[in-house]
Amino acid sequence: MLNRIVNAKPADMQITMHICRGNFRSTWFSEGGYAPIAEVLFGTCRVDGFFLEYDSEQAGDFAPLAHIKDQQVVLGLVTSKTGDLENKDDIIARIREATQYVDINQLCLSPQCGFASTEEGNILTEEAQWAKVKMIRQIADEVWGE
Repeated sequence: MLNRIVNAKPADMQITMHICRGNFRSTWFSEGGYAPIAEVLFGTCRVDGFFLEYDSEQAGDFAPLAHIKDQQVVLGLVTSKTGDLENKDDIIARIREATQYVDINQLCLSPQCGFASTEEGNILTEEAQWAKVKMIRQIADEVWGE
């Protein structure tokens, strides 16, 4: 059904999909890697991009990305569940690791999900959120150029 919708979209419209694991008050409702769904989802779903959560070990490794065709892959490597700021070098290393499966120009970086997916939000301050956004921008400038 989704592919039928994608086929009918205007040429200048991009359709993307977020695979959510839950984001209520800094908790999640599902875990596990993308391997069980990767071949069918990434290999046959003709969306323009995927927003994937990779902010914890529960998401598994990047090997399922080998099934990506020409879509953009937004790596949600920065958690929106806590205010702890990730190590910038660790995030860059993870992006480089993902390039074993997807070309660097198909990759993007973002928080793993919204900072407030529900009205209750997550357990982190507004200052922590902005610090994460600033770090994401710095990493993007470093990895993909300004």
